Amino acid sequence: MLKTFETELAGRKLVIETGKMAGLANGSVLVRYGDTVVMVNVTASKEPREGIDFFPLSVDFEEKLYSVGKIPGSFMKREGKPSDKAILTSRAIDRPLRPLFPKDFRNDVVVVATVLCVDQDNSPEVAAMIGAASALAISDIPFGGPTAAVNVGLVDGQIIINPTEEQREKSDLTLTVAATQNKITMIEAGANEVPDDVMLEAIKTAHEEIKKICEFITKMQEEIGKPKFEYKSFEVDHDVYEFIETNFKDEMKEKVQEKDKDTRDNNISELTDKIIESYTQKYGEEAAEEHKSDIGEAIYKLEKKCVREMIFVEHKRVDGRKLDEIRELSCEVGLLPRVHGSALFTRGQTQVMSIATLGMISEEQKLDGIDTEESKRYIHHYNFPSYSVGEARPSRGPGRREVGHGALAEKALVPVLPSKEEFPYAIRVVSEVLSSNGSTSQASICGSTLSLMDAGVPIKRPVAGISTGLVTNPDNDEDYVMLVDIQGLEDFFGDMDFKVGGTEKGITAIQVDIKCDGLTYEIIEEAFERTRKARAHILDDIMKPVISKPREEISEYAPRIVSTQIKVDKIKDVIGPGGKMINKIIDETGVKIDIEEDGQVFIYSTDNEKAIQALEMVEDIVREVEVGGIYYGEVVRLMNFGAFVDLGCGGKEGLLHISKISKERIKNIEDVLHVGDKVTVKVIEIDEQDRINLSMIDLNENVSNEEDK
Repeated sequence: MLKTFETELAGRKLVIETGKMAGLANGSVLVRYGDTVVMVNVTASKEPREGIDFFPLSVDFEEKLYSVGKIPGSFMKREGKPSDKAILTSRAIDRPLRPLFPKDFRNDVVVVATVLCVDQDNSPEVAAMIGAASALAISDIPFGGPTAAVNVGLVDGQIIINPTEEQREKSDLTLTVAATQNKITMIEAGANEVPDDVMLEAIKTAHEEIKKICEFITKMQEEIGKPKFEYKSFEVDHDVYEFIETNFKDEMKEKVQEKDKDTRDNNISELTDKIIESYTQKYGEEAAEEHKSDIGEAIYKLEKKCVREMIFVEHKRVDGRKLDEIRELSCEVGLLPRVHGSALFTRGQTQVMSIATLGMISEEQKLDGIDTEESKRYIHHYNFPSYSVGEARPSRGPGRREVGHGALAEKALVPVLPSKEEFPYAIRVVSEVLSSNGSTSQASICGSTLSLMDAGVPIKRPVAGISTGLVTNPDNDEDYVMLVDIQGLEDFFGDMDFKVGGTEKGITAIQVDIKCDGLTYEIIEEAFERTRKARAHILDDIMKPVISKPREEISEYAPRIVSTQIKVDKIKDVIGPGGKMINKIIDETGVKIDIEEDGQVFIYSTDNEKAIQALEMVEDIVREVEVGGIYYGEVVRLMNFGAFVDLGCGGKEGLLHISKISKERIKNIEDVLHVGDKVTVKVIEIDEQDRINLSMIDLNENVSNEEDK
């Protein structure tokens, strides 16, 4: 039976319908926000997935191009693999939901958000996040929500909830916040060097709106929510854990205290073998086999407990650092001789090499999505090969994690890039993770900044990134320990990975992953303060001594650019029929040419002389023919009465009458001119039919008069 619930969000109507569609799903809602319509369906398997030690949650944000009246541009004419933006939205939906499921839950849960209709003023991403929380809340799937989310903009210093398309174009901030009634559960941001205090205020403002939506979902759940189903708990066997903790806690604590990741992993592997052997000797092989998964889970749980206790109680980290101490840092630029820009950034055992490439504006990435963004000039790709963590796995292309980390680095750097008018290049940076022990995305921000400066890209200011972690007392929000520059183990066993990229002026990107039930404002404020100080250290003490500003010249292997502005109605003349004119220029000079719709012409070449030659050819084509003008043209046809001369102005020809070639009488035109001859002529008339008449006699008289003077 159809049920409809209605509220207001940012001054616009938000309607959630359920009971009409997808009746076999565990939970289904249709979210209407303005004219944006998103259907969210959630399902759960009846039985847990065997042989896993994690909660198998899958989230898909499905962009349907019919939602914006488009037919897909691919050969198949149907939606294929998800776009990067769809993947990023799926991750944004996943992150605030995942910590709210039971820790011992192992049933597969699938969330599918299908975008049916898009009104560009009302975000389908926000509708999907609210819809996912609503569908889970009213379903019979065990879930500890509700949660909700909003977008935040900053226009002319004013914080705006769910900005319209027009407001987004002017906004200095693109912020997505998810939260429960009491705490912040997810932050994702791209910002134009926004100060910490403004960012915190934006988050607080978002939370006030989110609380209203959470109340709305709670009322909906109370009215129509299904009872949550019973599930098989995968909590580790108490007796198994007690045996392992009692006998091996001290040894575990000793084994995890190692700076080198490989050595620490080997220590844990040796201890694992010892624990299994000891358990087998005490309880027998049959019991050891029966509790094999419990033993593995108990060892993981004990390792986590030891690491957290060391940090929380002793304020001691496994590699011996202080809580606010950053790992050893180093960087260098110009590693690769023929690429346009390169850099290597190393933080402890995390190492990233970033390579910058400059290309033609026409090489920017074309986008085929449900929003109004059709292309992007700056492209950041992040690769995470298996060798970076010492594993032997074949490469199968970038996964969702790689797409997410690349997008985070891209957000961090876009605010400092020069405009297309200042620097008319498409720019691609590829970050290759060579070694990973935490914070590779932040290392890629630092390395990419360095590679851009090495490539001579005139960025406004260098950007650095750093991550903070957290270990909390679950019984007291105010009792926590914060870590700066977390490594892999502290990320796995901690409660937060709070990544912030920015310049000396402010924040350019944020991504926050949490494993606890949320963050208080105090934690967020302290994280901003810690990351700001850490960024200043990285920028001033590590990066700037290596390269303090962009190089004055781009690489000799990068294409040089010369440009000019032509009238829009002259574009067709430069291109010529069937591309004849532009192809002639390219063939003769070897350059590449981009012509924008507004008449901007960009000429790219590694040979500056060839670029100038091509520019002169373009300017010759668009030059206006005027009475009294002198032109250097080519004879293209001979007639009994004279010669037709191509003036080089978009293929315009003029008649040089036989009587206007010389003061002396010429009997045959072939006696003085041939097809292909180059001649200097003067335009003496353009008649009512735009026919151009030329003269060489008048030109000679002008020259003689000048010489007499």
